[in-house]
Amino acid sequence: MKSLHDMPERPGPARASLDRLFELTEVLGALMQRGMADRGLTLARAGVLWALFHDGPMTQRALAAARGVTPRNVTGLLDALQEEGLVAREAHPTDRRATLVSLTPKGREFTAGLRGGRDELAALLFADLPPERLDTFAATLVLAIERLKDVDPTAHA
Repeated sequence: MKSLHDMPERPGPARASLDRLFELTEVLGALMQRGMADRGLTLARAGVLWALFHDGPMTQRALAAARGVTPRNVTGLLDALQEEGLVAREAHPTDRRATLVSLTPKGREFTAGLRGGRDELAALLFADLPPERLDTFAATLVLAIERLKDVDPTAHA
């Protein structure tokens, strides 16, 4: 992995861009925290719902791997979401050792509402931007994300 300390000195615009990314992360993170809290969710529970919404039913083990958490952690998240009627667990149809997790109708409706809120925010932020400018912005973010995946987080702690 690359270290931030191993990278050559960057000119002012690169630093300013990174500063804006940090600011965006803080603002977006706070907005997400408030939005989830208003809906009675933690970010971890919302992540589980979002994974099931996008990828469909999956085993608890696959869900844990997709979220980057332990199976024990997923069990606790699913217990709470099942109690709220948002997810259902049932025996896997072909693997008797596995449990299949899916959204309930209430969970699908709830998650579709989250998606609607996300779409409204996207419209608020980007509706008046020309498509080519938005394409450039998205491509730059993709590049930044890919490069950040190669950075050693302990090198700049």
